[in-house]
Amino acid sequence: MRPTKYCNKVQDKADWYAGGGYVDCGDAVPSQAGLACELGVTRQTLINWKEQHSEFLDTLDKVSVTQERLSLSGGLRGEMNSVIVKLLLANHGYSERKALHHNVSEGLADKHWTVEFVNADFPKE
Repeated sequence: MRPTKYCNKVQDKADWYAGGGYVDCGDAVPSQAGLACELGVTRQTLINWKEQHSEFLDTLDKVSVTQERLSLSGGLRGEMNSVIVKLLLANHGYSERKALHHNVSEGLADKHWTVEFVNADFPKE
């Protein structure tokens, strides 16, 4: 097993990226891919570090929360590509709901059905 590159200097750079440095790097929103590039490591390394270092886990959470916030607000204001926003927000548990209403007449009674298509992979809070 190779020695880890994780150290205070790496954590400081990760915190810088998550705290707004992603903008200086040219990223519209922070991401794990952007963080991995800036730190010069792989995604698997990020996963390993988050499991081994609680401070790094907090940093990755900040990246995720900031990405969600910027995607949501950018999408609502029409400042970001809606297809990309939809993909980004799907990673944060958002899903599109479509309702199908069908009326069937049987004598005097009407029956109504509602079908919702929801991605069941996301936990509901």
